[in-house]
Amino acid sequence: MLTFALRRLLLSIPALILIALIIFLLLEFAPGDPMGNLPQTISPEVKARMREALGLGEPVHVRFWKWMVQFFWIEPQVLLDSVFGTSLADGKLRVLSWQSRAPVMAEIARALPQTLWVVGTAYVVGILVALPIGIYSAYRQYSVFDNAGTFVTMLGYSLPPFLTGPLVIYVFAVQLDLLPFIYETTHSVRDWDSFIYQVRQMVLPVLVLSVQTTAQISRYLRSAMLDNLGQDYVRTARAKGLGEWAVVMAHVLRNSMIPVVTVIALGAPAVFGGAIITEQVFAINGIGAQLIGAIKANDLPMVQTLTFLFAVLIVLANLVADLLYGLLDPRIRYD
Repeated sequence: MLTFALRRLLLSIPALILIALIIFLLLEFAPGDPMGNLPQTISPEVKARMREALGLGEPVHVRFWKWMVQFFWIEPQVLLDSVFGTSLADGKLRVLSWQSRAPVMAEIARALPQTLWVVGTAYVVGILVALPIGIYSAYRQYSVFDNAGTFVTMLGYSLPPFLTGPLVIYVFAVQLDLLPFIYETTHSVRDWDSFIYQVRQMVLPVLVLSVQTTAQISRYLRSAMLDNLGQDYVRTARAKGLGEWAVVMAHVLRNSMIPVVTVIALGAPAVFGGAIITEQVFAINGIGAQLIGAIKANDLPMVQTLTFLFAVLIVLANLVADLLYGLLDPRIRYD
């Protein structure tokens, strides 16, 4: 399996380079000028010098090459320096944000923990809720629970975060006054009371993000469970005297999880996409807010880097899904 993982990682490099080129060119030729927001009193000569300072006077292929070197070579060295205390990246040019003139990866590293707290918690909660719903809905097909679960999950999957966000704010924060609707990014957990407040302010954004995760995974798991419950090996297991718990959980669930693993693995990057909207609704200062702010300010280095990081997440999610197949299905072998 290790050889397979390494081979897949090596094969992912050309794909990532091609994705990076597409992202770079799309943003390069997109309408908008980073100098467009400057005051009209600034002379064209000063604007020209500012464009040169940002590296905009160089050819497209040169700027793309520098961005790739900075992203794949210099930024990993910066990470090694921060972990091991070395000085590999001292004096080397990094990808800089046009807004703050600070390194883009440093800005992302500052905002990423806020997003991971909310997105990670929401995804785990969504999965944990979806699994028992999908299993019981399949086992009790067309029951009251199954019909109610189908209605609720389809409703939750159809409602986008920009609609469910204001809705839960109106119900739980405005009308009932139970939970805060503004996420305090600067809040730190120091004692039990501050921990309780952190949990309370995470409830609404986690609820909004986990609804679609629960709906999607539970529906996929229900469908896969129904396909396997009618297979011959299930009737054979029951004929041998195995209990229903052993049949459903040890045999049917394991085989049903193979397609669901793909949904879970590939759904993680999609949750980050939903977090872009959710962070705007709840004023979370995460990477979603960074991306929206960078788009508004025509900060191309920040937009390029964040978009490419989402692509990296998708590639890694595919790799994780392929590796999990071998753990769930013994017939799959990695040579």
